[in-house]
Amino acid sequence: MTVKDLAKMIDHSLLHPTMTDADLREGCRLAKAFDVASVCIKPYAVADARQWLAGADVQVGTVIGFPQGNSRVDVKVMETERACQDGATEIDMVVNIGRVLGGDWDYVRNEISEVLAMTHRHGAILKVIFENDFLPEDDHKIRLCEICTDLGVDFVKTSTGYGMVKGADGHYGYRGATDHDLKLMRKHSGPKVEVKAAGGVRTLDDLLRVRALGVTRVGATATVAILNAAAEKLGEPTVDYRAGESPDGY
Repeated sequence: MTVKDLAKMIDHSLLHPTMTDADLREGCRLAKAFDVASVCIKPYAVADARQWLAGADVQVGTVIGFPQGNSRVDVKVMETERACQDGATEIDMVVNIGRVLGGDWDYVRNEISEVLAMTHRHGAILKVIFENDFLPEDDHKIRLCEICTDLGVDFVKTSTGYGMVKGADGHYGYRGATDHDLKLMRKHSGPKVEVKAAGGVRTLDDLLRVRALGVTRVGATATVAILNAAAEKLGEPTVDYRAGESPDGY
């Protein structure tokens, strides 16, 4: 195992609504310096990210129906087409959570199938986000894994990172990628379907733990801390991605 092996597990997340264009550009610089698998960036910035990451072995991903999954199927398909036209090679789609909870599996299957077809038509890959914090029953997650396997989805994914659930004290929070859910999703997904953990992977120990559970990608914002901790542990050089860079240095 090398730092590069771990870096190629990370989709560096650039999705927070308060992020400015300068933040997004800086995030792409970071992703390029650490040679991560991809950035997962706001949809409007996909074309910019392609320019910012020119020459790097870092894919550009974006989100569809994010974060609540409530868009019409045709809107999700349209979003997907435009994202791919703008240069996205990885698509992270949120399922219609209400339809999942209501047991409307024909709708759910059709929605995933339509978005998958558009994604694959453009040579991109699809990650289907379950938003597990909203799914109290394992049966919902298992059925989603089975549908994604039948359809040939590339990844199943735990969470958006923004699926806040109201607690008894009135405060909102989320668990994100739990070990229980990751084991369940790995067990009930076919061997060609990979598992992405998102929400709560903040340290090197977190990354190594989910890797041992069969996870091959994680969504992370703590990329610098994770990979520099890995470099120190493995005796490789740490990275200061700002060193020697001008404000426009890419």
